[in-house]
Amino acid sequence: MTGTITIAELAAQDPVEQVSDWVEVTQDMIDKFAEATGDHQFIHVDPVAAAATPFGGTIAHGFLMLSLMPLLRSKIDIPSIEGAKMGVNYGGNKVRFITPVRSGKRVRGRFKTLELAEKRSGQWQQTVEFTVEIEGEAKPALIAEWISQIFV
Repeated sequence: MTGTITIAELAAQDPVEQVSDWVEVTQDMIDKFAEATGDHQFIHVDPVAAAATPFGGTIAHGFLMLSLMPLLRSKIDIPSIEGAKMGVNYGGNKVRFITPVRSGKRVRGRFKTLELAEKRSGQWQQTVEFTVEIEGEAKPALIAEWISQIFV
C-alpha cells in the first residue's frame, strides 16, 4: 500500500481500521519516560515495591502509552499524502486509560479514521480512534479519539 495519495482521495475513502506491528514496553522505556516527565511514582520505577501491588510489577505510565501513537502509526503501511507540508496534533476529544501495561508486555495500535474534513483551504482536520491493545489481554490499554491537522 505504500505510495502516495491525495488528501481528497483519502477523504473519499471508506474508513479502514489499520493495525500496527507489536512493540515491547520495556522497563528502560518506562524509566526514560519517568525521567522525561518527572513522574517517578513507585508503580512505574520500583520493581520490588510494585511487585507488592495488585499489578504484580511495574506498569507503564498511561501517558507513555498515549505518546506511543506516532511510533505505532509508523508501524503500519500507509501511503504518504501528496503535497502535505506538515501534520500537527490538535488535541483529543477523549482519552481513557483502561488496562495497565506491565513492563515487558507487547502492545500494538489500532487506528480508524472517524472524520477527515477540510476546515479551510489547504487545512484538513482528521479525527482518529486510537486503541492500544496489550498482547494476551482481553481489554485494551487505552482508547483515545485524537485530532490532527494536515496542511497541504
